Amino acid sequence: MPGLNFNHAMIYSRNVAAGSEFYQRLGLEVLEAVDYNGMRVYARLKAPEGEGTIALHMLERGKELQPGAIRLYFETRNLEALCKRLEKAGMKFTKPPAQMPWGWKHAYLDDPDGHEVSLYWAGSKRLKKSRPVKPRP
Repeated sequence: MPGLNFNHAMIYSRNVAAGSEFYQRLGLEVLEAVDYNGMRVYARLKAPEGEGTIALHMLERGKELQPGAIRLYFETRNLEALCKRLEKAGMKFTKPPAQMPWGWKHAYLDDPDGHEVSLYWAGSKRLKKSRPVKPRP
């Protein structure tokens, strides 16, 4: 049986141009952009490392966007430096960088459509099973 390679995730957006600008500020590069009737309706972006991409697609008329339905993860060894650069550029974090009980360090922010984005560093723990998190009393 042939193996699978993750290609991309499609993210629906009310404003593809604004979403594209947000992800470019994170450091992603636009590989492809499609305009229709003077409006950006599609953009495919790639992070500086790896081969997977994300695609922003204009939400169909009459459809409702469900913010919070997805969370995107972008890993960087230089998490604190990236977060400081983004904050200086005016981006607002919902949660600043913090060590999580499972051993990864995360920072969270929302894209213009309300989709949650996690910037994180897992290091050597990335592909290891996380230890169970005990609920707080």
